[in-house]
This record gives sequence, structure tokens and C-alpha cells, in this order.
Amino acid sequence: MNKQQLIVELQTHGLKLVEHEVGVAGRKGGAGPSDHKAVTVEGTTVMVPIYNSTAAQSPYSVGIDKATNKMAVQLDQEMIGSATPKSIALIQFPAQPQFYSLSTADGIPYSQIALLHSRDVLATTVLQSCMRYNDTATSCQFCAIGQSLEAGRTIARKTPTQLAEVAEAAVRLDGVKQMVMTTGTPNPSDRGAAYLTECAKAIKARVNLPIQAQCEPPDDFIWFNRMKAAGIDSLGMHLEAADPQVRAEIMPGKATVPVEYYFEAFAAAVKVFDSGQVNTYLLAGLGDSLETLLDVCDRLIQIGVYPFVVPFVPITGTPLANHPAPKSEFMFALYEQVGVMLKQAGMSSEEIKAGCAKCGACSALSNFEN
Repeated sequence: MNKQQLIVELQTHGLKLVEHEVGVAGRKGGAGPSDHKAVTVEGTTVMVPIYNSTAAQSPYSVGIDKATNKMAVQLDQEMIGSATPKSIALIQFPAQPQFYSLSTADGIPYSQIALLHSRDVLATTVLQSCMRYNDTATSCQFCAIGQSLEAGRTIARKTPTQLAEVAEAAVRLDGVKQMVMTTGTPNPSDRGAAYLTECAKAIKARVNLPIQAQCEPPDDFIWFNRMKAAGIDSLGMHLEAADPQVRAEIMPGKATVPVEYYFEAFAAAVKVFDSGQVNTYLLAGLGDSLETLLDVCDRLIQIGVYPFVVPFVPITGTPLANHPAPKSEFMFALYEQVGVMLKQAGMSSEEIKAGCAKCGACSALSNFEN
């Protein structure tokens, strides 16, 4: 099994930690890659499900390679690879970042304002609430944005000043290379673009750090110009699913924003941020067929939008907690074909200035671009 295959396997099956946790704490609940932990697999850092039902049933676990006395992935208690130590999949866990030990003047831990993702990405949910979340008729069934707030691991609203302070410290102390700002959708008009713009201005005034902002398409596309002017380098607007029926079933509130409106927004955003600097999450495994996902990826790439294809990860405590993760064979076929599309279009995650697709840790797609 090569590294490419192993990453796909780990992200679909998850990983059991049989020893005590090491390195930076994993993500439980909240927005973004939840129930995950950053794992470096032979030099490549990826986010792997650790804390959900899928990982609990995973055939993959962490053990110690006797030949090297280092951590390695085990398959059913046998090391992956041949008997030769060089072929064993050695792993590491990124160290706890130094900025986590700091607090603001009013006593708020920096880790409640922003978190380290992968090895060098600072991530935050600027507004830890959503107009759809508390109503089952509108909420996205996979979303856990309120869990970390309820557990006291974050605060409801991160101020621009707080974000700038934490970003500066993360760059100075931990060598953070980029920042991702997402948000719950606060209103049906700008959908969070206004607050993201305000936050970006404050951060860029304090530290030179590439930033991606993520929100739903606003009602007025002039917000793209304002976001760009504020210092936002790339934009994420996430479809999650492409088939209208799947969207209506899985995310009934968000599905009221038609896919075609997203494509209008994508086209407008690409004119502002340039080709490849706009991307969208596609969660494979929610119900979209392989054909549907490939069709929408091709359409996105043709207009300059990077389709960040990610295996769906069921999150504990959500309505989809027991929804199966996609099969690794499905993901491998999807990655291979989207990778060919990206190569033919000359589009690469390496060219993205900031964001989830730039980081790439929640997906194996970047490993298939070449």
C-alpha cells in the first residue's frame, strides 16, 4: 500500500488511538474538520477522523514499530507494508502550538479564538452561530457548529482585535503560514461577508498573513470586491452537495439557495479573486453519485473554481452521526478523475494563496493532481 492509498484509507476509515493522545489536541465538535486529529504520514500532514463512530470501528490503529521504536499505522494489529522497516507507514502527531498557552488581556485563551489546523494553518469560526442551526427544518444535518460553544471550547463572537492578536502570535511563535476564517451564516443578506471583511482588515493591519474567508454567497456580489480590498486573498463558498434532492434532504435551509445561484456567485468571485482563488467544498458520501460529483467538478473547474472534494466524516452528536463514510474505492476513483481534470486545466492547490484546498489536509486530492 503506497502513501497515496493509505491517506485515502485513513480518511475514510478513521484511526484508532490505542495509546494516550500525543501532540496537538484533536477537534471534537464545532465547525470545520471536527472529530479529527492532525496526523503526519511519512511527511504529509492530513486530518484523520479519530473521535467518531467510524474511527471506533476502523481496522487501522496506532502502534510502535519495533524496528525503529517509532509510531506507525497498524492494520488489524499488523504493521502496514512488508517486513522491511523502510516500507512501514511511520506517523507523527504535530506538536501543541506555543500560542495555545497565551490568553488575551481579559483572560480568554487564544485557543478559544483560533486553532491550529494541520501543521501551519490558523483557523477560526468568527461567528459561532448560524441562523439555520437551531431549527431542524433548516439546519444542515452534518453540522456541529454549536457543540464546541456549548462545551466552552470557544466563544460566540471573535472580535477583529482578538483575531489580529492571535494571528500575530501564531505567526511569530509557531510559523503559521496562512489563515482560514469561516462563519456561521448570521443573516440572509451579506451572509457574514461584512463581518469577515471587518476581521480581515484588522488582521492584515497587524500581520502579513494570507487569508481565506468562507461564507455563503451574499445577496450583492459587490461584497467580493470589499472582501478583496480588505485583504482577503481567496474565497470559499461551499456547496457541500450538488444534487438538488440530496441538498434538500441533508441541508434543507441552505438548499433554498439554488445551485445555479452559487454558480452565478462563483463566476462573479473569480472575476475578483482570479481563477483558482475561489473554491468550494464537496462532501462525498452524502448521497451524490460519482457521476454527479464528476459533472459538477468539471463545471467548476471550467469557470476557474477549485473543487475541494472531501470524504464526508460523520460527527458525533449530529443527525448524521451514524451515516456511513464513503468507501475508499469510491474516493480513490473520484480523486483520480478530478485530478486529471485539474491537471488538464492547469489548476493546482499549490497556486492557491490560502484556504482549505491550499492546506489540503482534509482531502487526498492534492496527491492526485499530478
